[in-house]
Amino acid sequence: MLRTSPGTGQGFFVLLVIGLLAPVSNALAQERLLNTRTLDCSFGVISTGGWADGDAAANVADSALSLRFEEIDTDGATAEIVGPYGASQIIVRQTGDYLHLVQMFTVGPLYTTTVIDRETVNGRFMAVHTRHEYTDTQLVGFTSRPEQYYGDCVVEP
Repeated sequence: MLRTSPGTGQGFFVLLVIGLLAPVSNALAQERLLNTRTLDCSFGVISTGGWADGDAAANVADSALSLRFEEIDTDGATAEIVGPYGASQIIVRQTGDYLHLVQMFTVGPLYTTTVIDRETVNGRFMAVHTRHEYTDTQLVGFTSRPEQYYGDCVVEP
């Protein structure tokens, strides 16, 4: 005869309920990102990469980067990023708990922003923005090395 300690049956029941509700929760998360039309993002931390004498290194600092995405259409895989020089067409893809926004420039750089369906505070969602870029000359206020920003976004339906 199988014996269990007191409370074991309750623990099993809780795990069973969590297991049954997880797909429902995941489906709701996907639906929330799937229906996103506008994102206002802010990134308070930046990691800048580089190479010194052939060795890779990174520096972490505060950041004040803000990005706005509009006209997000996950069915059509399109969106616009709105910047100081107007809007640019970009690619968007929703996969599971992630909404990916990809901007490729004709001169080479690649920028990506990923919104993760995990709340930070006040209904905001975790986000990462990455810039794959390198120039020999560094100018203050311009991207010249690989950068990764960490912050969050407000999701608007």
